[in-house]
Amino acid sequence: MDKRSLRVAVIDMNNGAPNQGMRGIQEILSRFRTENNINLTFDIFDLRQKGQIPGIDYDAYISSGGPGSPIESKGEKWENDFFNLLDQVENFNSVNEEKKYAFLICHSFQLACRKYNLGNVTERRSNAFGIFPITLTNDGEQDEIFDGITNPFYSVDSRDWQVIEPNLDAFNAKGAKLLAIEKERKHVDLERCMMSIRFTEEIIGTQFHPEADPIGMKMYLLQDEKKKAIVDTHGEAKYFDMLNSLDDPDRIVLTQSVILPNFLNKAIGNLQEA
Repeated sequence: MDKRSLRVAVIDMNNGAPNQGMRGIQEILSRFRTENNINLTFDIFDLRQKGQIPGIDYDAYISSGGPGSPIESKGEKWENDFFNLLDQVENFNSVNEEKKYAFLICHSFQLACRKYNLGNVTERRSNAFGIFPITLTNDGEQDEIFDGITNPFYSVDSRDWQVIEPNLDAFNAKGAKLLAIEKERKHVDLERCMMSIRFTEEIIGTQFHPEADPIGMKMYLLQDEKKKAIVDTHGEAKYFDMLNSLDDPDRIVLTQSVILPNFLNKAIGNLQEA
Protein backbone atom coordinates (compact mmCIF):
# COMPACT_ATOMS: atom_id res chain seq x y z
CA MET A 1 0.00 0.00 0.00
CA ASP A 2 1.41 3.36 -0.93
CA LYS A 3 1.16 6.53 1.14
CA ARG A 4 -1.97 8.00 -0.37
CA SER A 5 -3.89 10.12 2.11
CA LEU A 6 -7.37 9.21 3.35
CA ARG A 7 -9.69 11.83 4.86
CA VAL A 8 -12.43 10.42 7.07
CA ALA A 9 -15.40 12.26 8.57
CA VAL A 10 -16.73 10.69 11.79
CA ILE A 11 -20.34 11.70 12.52
CA ASP A 12 -21.17 11.54 16.21
CA MET A 13 -24.86 10.59 16.65
CA ASN A 14 -24.71 10.20 20.43
CA ASN A 15 -26.40 13.53 21.20
CA GLY A 16 -24.04 14.13 24.13
CA ALA A 17 -24.75 10.77 25.80
CA PRO A 18 -21.71 8.97 27.27
CA ASN A 19 -20.60 6.08 25.08
CA GLN A 20 -17.64 3.87 24.16
CA GLY A 21 -18.40 3.78 20.43
CA MET A 22 -16.65 7.01 19.48
CA ARG A 23 -13.50 5.90 21.29
CA GLY A 24 -13.67 2.56 19.47
CA ILE A 25 -14.02 4.22 16.06
CA GLN A 26 -11.10 6.56 16.71
CA GLU A 27 -8.96 3.69 17.95
CA ILE A 28 -9.62 1.67 14.77
CA LEU A 29 -8.76 4.68 12.58
CA SER A 30 -5.55 5.34 14.48
CA ARG A 31 -4.51 1.69 14.36
CA PHE A 32 -5.30 1.46 10.64
CA ARG A 33 -3.16 4.53 9.98
CA THR A 34 -0.20 3.04 11.86
CA GLU A 35 -0.47 -0.52 10.53
CA ASN A 36 -0.80 0.60 6.90
CA ASN A 37 1.60 3.53 7.12
CA ILE A 38 -0.79 5.94 5.39
CA ASN A 39 -1.64 9.58 5.91
CA LEU A 40 -5.11 9.05 7.41
CA THR A 41 -6.73 12.05 9.04
CA PHE A 42 -10.19 12.29 10.57
CA ASP A 43 -12.51 14.99 11.86
CA ILE A 44 -15.45 14.54 14.24
CA PHE A 45 -18.82 16.17 13.64
CA ASP A 46 -21.29 16.35 16.54
CA LEU A 47 -24.45 16.24 14.45
CA ARG A 48 -27.40 15.79 16.80
CA GLN A 49 -26.16 18.00 19.63
CA LYS A 50 -24.37 20.78 17.70
CA GLY A 51 -25.73 20.47 14.17
CA GLN A 52 -22.30 19.82 12.68
CA ILE A 53 -22.31 18.06 9.30
CA PRO A 54 -19.33 17.29 7.03
CA GLY A 55 -19.15 18.41 3.42
CA ILE A 56 -18.67 16.17 0.42
CA ASP A 57 -14.88 16.74 0.42
CA TYR A 58 -14.07 13.65 2.54
CA ASP A 59 -13.09 10.26 1.14
CA ALA A 60 -15.04 8.20 3.67
CA TYR A 61 -17.73 8.73 6.30
CA ILE A 62 -18.39 6.73 9.47
CA SER A 63 -21.63 7.57 11.28
CA SER A 64 -22.05 6.28 14.82
CA GLY A 65 -24.82 4.79 16.88
CA GLY A 66 -26.74 6.83 19.40
CA PRO A 67 -29.65 6.87 21.83
CA GLY A 68 -33.32 7.53 21.29
CA SER A 69 -35.96 6.93 18.66
CA PRO A 70 -34.96 6.79 14.97
CA ILE A 71 -38.53 7.82 14.10
CA GLU A 72 -39.21 10.90 16.26
CA SER A 73 -36.43 12.86 14.53
CA LYS A 74 -38.36 12.86 11.24
CA GLY A 75 -38.23 16.35 9.74
CA GLU A 76 -35.61 17.71 12.16
CA LYS A 77 -32.85 19.76 10.57
CA TRP A 78 -30.01 17.51 11.69
CA GLU A 79 -31.73 14.47 10.21
CA ASN A 80 -32.42 16.28 6.94
CA ASP A 81 -28.75 17.28 6.82
CA PHE A 82 -27.74 13.64 7.36
CA PHE A 83 -30.03 12.38 4.60
CA ASN A 84 -28.81 15.14 2.30
CA LEU A 85 -25.23 14.01 2.88
CA LEU A 86 -26.15 10.45 1.90
CA ASP A 87 -27.76 11.85 -1.26
CA GLN A 88 -24.63 13.87 -1.99
CA VAL A 89 -22.46 10.75 -1.65
CA GLU A 90 -24.71 8.83 -4.04
CA ASN A 91 -24.84 11.69 -6.52
CA PHE A 92 -21.05 12.11 -6.43
CA ASN A 93 -20.54 8.39 -6.99
CA SER A 94 -22.94 8.33 -9.93
CA VAL A 95 -20.75 10.67 -11.99
CA ASN A 96 -17.20 10.09 -10.73
CA GLU A 97 -14.76 7.22 -11.11
CA GLU A 98 -13.31 8.01 -7.67
CA LYS A 99 -15.90 7.03 -5.08
CA LYS A 100 -16.95 8.23 -1.62
CA TYR A 101 -17.72 5.59 1.02
CA ALA A 102 -20.02 5.58 4.04
CA PHE A 103 -20.41 3.19 6.98
CA LEU A 104 -23.54 3.59 9.13
CA ILE A 105 -23.73 2.09 12.63
CA CYS A 106 -26.83 1.27 14.72
CA HIS A 107 -28.89 4.49 15.01
CA SER A 108 -27.46 5.74 11.69
CA PHE A 109 -28.31 2.38 10.11
CA GLN A 110 -31.90 2.58 11.36
CA LEU A 111 -32.29 6.09 9.97
CA ALA A 112 -31.03 4.98 6.55
CA CYS A 113 -33.40 1.99 6.54
CA ARG A 114 -36.25 4.41 7.16
CA LYS A 115 -34.99 6.81 4.48
CA TYR A 116 -34.87 4.05 1.87
CA ASN A 117 -38.01 2.28 3.18
CA LEU A 118 -36.18 -1.04 3.42
CA GLY A 119 -38.10 -2.41 6.41
CA ASN A 120 -40.24 -1.73 9.44
CA VAL A 121 -38.33 0.40 11.98
CA THR A 122 -39.92 -0.56 15.26
CA GLU A 123 -39.34 -0.40 19.01
CA ARG A 124 -38.35 -3.65 20.71
CA ARG A 125 -40.32 -5.17 23.54
CA SER A 126 -37.19 -4.90 25.66
CA ASN A 127 -33.64 -3.62 25.29
CA ALA A 128 -31.15 -5.92 23.57
CA PHE A 129 -27.69 -5.63 25.04
CA GLY A 130 -24.77 -8.02 24.99
CA ILE A 131 -22.50 -10.10 22.77
CA PHE A 132 -24.52 -12.26 20.40
CA PRO A 133 -23.96 -14.45 17.33
CA ILE A 134 -24.99 -12.90 14.00
CA THR A 135 -25.71 -14.92 10.85
CA LEU A 136 -24.44 -13.94 7.40
CA THR A 137 -26.78 -14.37 4.46
CA ASN A 138 -25.55 -15.77 1.14
CA ASP A 139 -24.91 -12.19 -0.03
CA GLY A 140 -23.09 -11.47 3.23
CA GLU A 141 -20.79 -14.44 2.77
CA GLN A 142 -19.80 -13.03 -0.65
CA ASP A 143 -19.39 -9.43 0.51
CA GLU A 144 -15.83 -8.15 0.92
CA ILE A 145 -16.76 -6.26 4.11
CA PHE A 146 -16.98 -9.63 5.90
CA ASP A 147 -13.84 -11.10 4.35
CA GLY A 148 -12.01 -12.84 7.20
CA ILE A 149 -15.02 -13.20 9.52
CA THR A 150 -16.68 -16.43 10.68
CA ASN A 151 -20.32 -17.38 10.08
CA PRO A 152 -21.89 -16.92 12.49
CA PHE A 153 -19.72 -14.19 13.99
CA TYR A 154 -20.01 -12.37 17.30
CA SER A 155 -20.56 -8.68 17.92
CA VAL A 156 -21.90 -6.24 20.46
CA ASP A 157 -25.61 -5.63 20.00
CA SER A 158 -27.19 -2.69 21.84
CA ARG A 159 -30.64 -1.57 20.70
CA ASP A 160 -34.06 -0.47 21.82
CA TRP A 161 -35.15 -0.20 18.18
CA GLN A 162 -34.68 -2.53 15.24
CA VAL A 163 -35.49 -3.02 11.56
CA ILE A 164 -37.60 -6.06 10.66
CA GLU A 165 -39.79 -7.27 7.79
CA PRO A 166 -37.62 -6.52 4.72
CA ASN A 167 -39.41 -4.59 1.98
CA LEU A 168 -38.25 -6.71 -0.97
CA ASP A 169 -39.62 -4.32 -3.59
CA ALA A 170 -37.61 -1.46 -2.07
CA PHE A 171 -34.51 -3.68 -1.83
CA ASN A 172 -34.80 -4.56 -5.51
CA ALA A 173 -35.46 -0.98 -6.60
CA LYS A 174 -32.48 0.29 -4.61
CA GLY A 175 -30.21 -2.59 -5.53
CA ALA A 176 -29.63 -3.10 -1.80
CA LYS A 177 -28.53 -6.42 -0.30
CA LEU A 178 -29.30 -7.93 3.09
CA LEU A 179 -25.95 -9.16 4.41
CA ALA A 180 -26.65 -10.35 7.96
CA ILE A 181 -29.59 -11.20 10.20
CA GLU A 182 -30.27 -11.92 13.85
CA LYS A 183 -29.61 -15.48 14.94
CA GLU A 184 -32.51 -17.88 14.58
CA ARG A 185 -34.40 -18.46 17.83
CA LYS A 186 -36.70 -21.42 17.22
CA HIS A 187 -38.44 -21.02 20.58
CA VAL A 188 -39.20 -17.30 20.03
CA ASP A 189 -42.01 -16.36 17.66
CA LEU A 190 -40.62 -12.98 16.61
CA GLU A 191 -39.29 -11.54 13.36
CA ARG A 192 -35.52 -11.72 13.01
CA CYS A 193 -33.86 -8.31 12.93
CA MET A 194 -31.86 -7.17 9.90
CA MET A 195 -28.27 -6.78 11.13
CA SER A 196 -26.42 -5.50 8.05
CA ILE A 197 -27.39 -4.05 4.69
CA ARG A 198 -25.36 -2.92 1.70
CA PHE A 199 -27.44 0.07 0.61
CA THR A 200 -25.24 0.74 -2.44
CA GLU A 201 -21.84 -0.43 -3.63
CA GLU A 202 -20.27 2.33 -1.48
CA ILE A 203 -22.73 2.72 1.44
CA ILE A 204 -23.07 -0.05 4.01
CA GLY A 205 -24.59 -0.24 7.47
CA THR A 206 -24.79 -2.49 10.52
CA GLN A 207 -27.28 -2.73 13.36
CA PHE A 208 -24.51 -4.15 15.55
CA HIS A 209 -21.38 -2.32 16.73
CA PRO A 210 -18.27 -3.37 14.77
CA GLU A 211 -16.25 -0.74 16.63
CA ALA A 212 -16.84 -2.33 20.05
CA ASP A 213 -13.77 -3.65 21.84
CA PRO A 214 -13.15 -5.61 25.06
CA ILE A 215 -12.18 -2.50 27.04
CA GLY A 216 -15.38 -0.63 26.33
CA MET A 217 -17.59 -3.70 26.61
CA LYS A 218 -16.14 -4.62 29.99
CA MET A 219 -16.91 -1.14 31.27
CA TYR A 220 -20.53 -1.60 30.18
CA LEU A 221 -20.93 -5.16 31.50
CA LEU A 222 -19.66 -4.20 34.95
CA GLN A 223 -22.34 -1.52 35.36
CA ASP A 224 -25.00 -2.74 37.78
CA GLU A 225 -27.95 -1.85 35.53
CA LYS A 226 -26.41 -3.58 32.50
CA LYS A 227 -25.63 -6.70 34.50
CA LYS A 228 -29.18 -6.80 35.88
CA ALA A 229 -30.70 -6.38 32.41
CA ILE A 230 -28.66 -9.25 30.96
CA VAL A 231 -29.21 -11.57 33.92
CA ASP A 232 -32.95 -10.85 33.96
CA THR A 233 -33.26 -11.55 30.22
CA HIS A 234 -30.68 -14.27 29.55
CA GLY A 235 -29.64 -15.63 32.95
CA GLU A 236 -26.51 -15.37 35.06
CA ALA A 237 -24.63 -18.03 33.09
CA LYS A 238 -25.04 -16.03 29.87
CA TYR A 239 -23.81 -12.88 31.61
CA PHE A 240 -20.60 -14.54 32.80
CA ASP A 241 -20.14 -16.17 29.38
CA MET A 242 -20.20 -12.68 27.83
CA LEU A 243 -17.74 -11.38 30.39
CA ASN A 244 -15.37 -14.30 29.92
CA SER A 245 -15.58 -14.13 26.13
CA LEU A 246 -14.31 -10.55 25.85
CA ASP A 247 -10.73 -11.53 25.16
CA ASP A 248 -11.64 -14.50 22.93
CA PRO A 249 -9.81 -13.79 19.62
CA ASP A 250 -12.70 -15.40 17.70
CA ARG A 251 -15.41 -13.12 19.06
CA ILE A 252 -15.57 -9.31 19.26
CA VAL A 253 -11.79 -9.00 18.95
CA LEU A 254 -12.08 -10.60 15.49
CA THR A 255 -15.09 -8.49 14.51
CA GLN A 256 -13.38 -5.25 15.51
CA SER A 257 -10.24 -6.19 13.60
CA VAL A 258 -12.02 -7.13 10.36
CA ILE A 259 -15.13 -5.14 9.43
CA LEU A 260 -14.23 -1.44 9.67
CA PRO A 261 -10.64 -2.08 8.50
CA ASN A 262 -12.12 -3.86 5.43
CA PHE A 263 -14.24 -0.76 4.81
CA LEU A 264 -11.19 1.50 5.05
CA ASN A 265 -9.15 -0.80 2.81
CA LYS A 266 -11.86 -0.54 0.15
CA ALA A 267 -11.82 3.26 0.40
CA ILE A 268 -8.05 3.64 0.20
CA GLY A 269 -7.86 1.03 -2.57
CA ASN A 270 -10.38 2.94 -4.66
CA LEU A 271 -8.36 6.15 -4.30
CA GLN A 272 -5.24 4.39 -5.54
CA GLU A 273 -7.07 2.88 -8.52
CA ALA A 274 -8.59 6.22 -9.46
